[in-house]
Amino acid sequence: MDDWDLLREASDPSFRGAMATVAFTAGHAYRKAGAAMLLHADGRRTGCISPGCLEDDLEQRAARLGRGKWELVTYHLDPDEDPIWGSELGCGGAITVLLEPVAGGLRRALRGAWARVRAGEAVRLVRFMAGGSIRHAIVPLRSDDAGPSDGTGALASSVFLPRPRLVLFGAGADAPPICDIAARIGFRVTVADWREHLLTPGRFPLAESFTTAPSGAELAEKLDVGPADYVLLCSHNLRRDRDVLEAVLVRRPIYVGLLGSKKRAAALLDGLPAYGGVRAPVGIPIGAVGPREIAVSIAAELVSVRSAQRKALGKEAVRHADSGRLPGGGKRIAARARETFG
Repeated sequence: MDDWDLLREASDPSFRGAMATVAFTAGHAYRKAGAAMLLHADGRRTGCISPGCLEDDLEQRAARLGRGKWELVTYHLDPDEDPIWGSELGCGGAITVLLEPVAGGLRRALRGAWARVRAGEAVRLVRFMAGGSIRHAIVPLRSDDAGPSDGTGALASSVFLPRPRLVLFGAGADAPPICDIAARIGFRVTVADWREHLLTPGRFPLAESFTTAPSGAELAEKLDVGPADYVLLCSHNLRRDRDVLEAVLVRRPIYVGLLGSKKRAAALLDGLPAYGGVRAPVGIPIGAVGPREIAVSIAAELVSVRSAQRKALGKEAVRHADSGRLPGGGKRIAARARETFG
């Protein structure tokens, strides 16, 4: 599950349920401030904010929430501070969760975020306290606009990012497992090849799209490869991979992976300008053998690069500049929660 699933489901007019958002953390925390999940009225869940430790309790609380009401819950996970939760879980630290029904202003905000994320924009959902109620605003991630300026107090914010695109050039035997695992971990996958008969939904059921072009330059132009894209060359045809590589490097995608040996990678890169986004050979070195294990190795590297980008963008940030982490354990976090939410 990623932000895409959460926003899509919360924006569905038929959705009934609540949203749980991590407001503050102290000490060890499974998810950071800003992380969110949905608790469906029918018992289903989208996402998680713990390894399953807190969700049952939150689900029961969500069922009791009235329309327009919200609840702030602090879980002390240290046995010295809470003999029940602390001894039961033994994780240490503390976490404060904001529980809200998905209705009214929150539903409108999530629908707005969904539309903008689908259009490729990274946004922040910001909450403000106003007269005992919570107001919601959607602002561009890199904007200094924190929302209303009428004296209301800013609360926890969540960052929503568009799904990145992975372009697979080459539809041979290595490509289907890569496409499958990449799609399942939150990438939109486009498969490109000069052999149109290989580009079928039967071979790539989770691919978002297929494309073909007679040259690398035309392919890069057709796909409009840009700085936010991930590109993997896996055609096993040296000339065609080189053709595509020359075309995409000038567009500076965030990631360019070259499948094959070090010797093959050196041949592909010979004479081309150095670029830090190139991974050659592609994948995390785990001793992978065969297409499926190689796909796992590549997926791990994709996650690593994407995580670094999310960190740079302030993923799951609070108040735009505040990490939401508090030293001093559960007592300090409870005091901060009371101070912020009243």
